[in-house]
Amino acid sequence: MKTKLCLLFFNLTMVFALAQEIKVTSGSIKRFADFKSKFVDARNIDVWLPNNYSAKEKYAVLYMHDGQMLYDASTTWNKQSWEVDSIAGKLIQEYKTQKFIIVGIWNNDKKRHLEYFPQKAFESLNKNQKAIVTSELIKMGRITENFSPLSDNYLKFLVTELKPFIDKTFATKSDQAHTFISGSSMGGLISMYAICEYPKVFGGAACLSTHWPGIFSVENNPIPESFVNYLKAHLPDPKNHKIYFDYGDQTLDAMYKPFQEKVDIVMKEKRFTKNSWTTKFFSGEDHSEKSWRERFSIPLLFLLGKY
Repeated sequence: MKTKLCLLFFNLTMVFALAQEIKVTSGSIKRFADFKSKFVDARNIDVWLPNNYSAKEKYAVLYMHDGQMLYDASTTWNKQSWEVDSIAGKLIQEYKTQKFIIVGIWNNDKKRHLEYFPQKAFESLNKNQKAIVTSELIKMGRITENFSPLSDNYLKFLVTELKPFIDKTFATKSDQAHTFISGSSMGGLISMYAICEYPKVFGGAACLSTHWPGIFSVENNPIPESFVNYLKAHLPDPKNHKIYFDYGDQTLDAMYKPFQEKVDIVMKEKRFTKNSWTTKFFSGEDHSEKSWRERFSIPLLFLLGKY
């Protein structure tokens, strides 16, 4: 009952947020409402441009999932946000990073788990393992029928529809070396999946509090192993890709340590080094926008920093 009430509250606040104007403390927001796609449901796209943005320059691009949680806490369901505008704006102003824009892609709340769950890893499970996933997600109110991920179509939307539009509309550096993707929790999973599926498109991924369990229990959970096996087969070339992982030890993040450690072993096996990969642990940090906000400058510097 409590879970259903929370979901109802989330849905109502999402409707309210749709009508609200996003306010930022640095730079400006360009909204593309109800952006259409032939692969996924329409959604809002909020593009952040830094102060003094000029069409005469060229900018790197950071694509971010859960776009409605990025900029303005007054419009979010839990009154928290990443405040990426102030964090990115400060780093650019201080010449610590290259100039870049941020493309905030709103999630489809009812299909978020479907769109963010790495599809090929799920499809590698057997029938009984898939049934475990479906049962758990139904119990938690995330889905109402058999689980069937939509992440391949979600990535097609990003790569073949949204990215060409962004590159046409804004002054971007459209090559792989200047195209990045980031998210937290399930958004961390889909960011990992994106750089593995489209290594020629994305040069770096920041995966914060990556939800390696996939569901919300660890006992008899086949998903983490499927993710590890997927990474063994699909990680991109460490010579021209960067990947950032992190996790805390409170709330949902308390589940992540053993799974992240197994992923870290794979990263080393695939010859990722300190220049191409980092995993950071944050003691006392929980699974929230507040925690991700406090450390977001670290992955920005890792991916976009000037060295």
